[in-house]
Order: sequence, then C-alpha cells, then structure tokens
Amino acid sequence: MDSAPIPGQKAKNLRACLLCSIVMSSADFRKHGCPNCDEIIQLQGAEADKVLRATSAQFDGVIALTNPTDSWVARWQRVGTYVKGLYAVRVTGRIPPSIQEQLDQRGITYRPRDTIQDD
Repeated sequence: MDSAPIPGQKAKNLRACLLCSIVMSSADFRKHGCPNCDEIIQLQGAEADKVLRATSAQFDGVIALTNPTDSWVARWQRVGTYVKGLYAVRVTGRIPPSIQEQLDQRGITYRPRDTIQDD
C-alpha cells in the first residue's frame, strides 16, 4: 500500500496507531490494518477490542504527509519511512505488553508518541 485510507468529511471514530501515529477510522484499521506496522500489530480483520488497545482516540494535531521521504516534518516526527497519510503529532497512550514483547523480540525500540514520562 503506497498510502493510507484518508478519512472522509464524515469520518467517525478516528484513531491514531500507538506505534506509528497514523490516523485512520476504526473501520479502516480493521479492514486494511495499519499500513506501516500491521506485520507486528496485526489489526487487519481483528476484533474491535484489539483495535481499541493498539490505537488511541486521544491525539493532538494532524500532519498530512504527501512526500514522507523528503519532509523535514516527517523526519522530526520519525515517520519519514512510512506511507503517505495523516499522522498525529502526539498520541496519548502506550502499546499493550503483548506488542511490546513482539518489538523486543525483533530488537525494535518502542518510542512512545506522547509526552507522558515514566516515574
């Protein structure tokens, strides 16, 4: 997939992926999966509960990326290697432990996309 589904004017239930911060509707996450990280989080065809755990409805700001590889904003947000689409500037929440374990097994460092600091 070269670009993510873009939510329409009447889009409801917009959510941001907790791993890559792409913004899509709940229905699109279930229908298409996350275009950047579905290999890990496997949302395509998943139960609604899994989509709710791996995404967040609480996010701030939206960036429209049409050319992620050349965009300084994409580099700043660490989304320069992802597909074209809408991305949240900040996503509130953390990935579930099961996804964290998969990332650890693959040697991938998880960088939360919110400003919450661990105590």
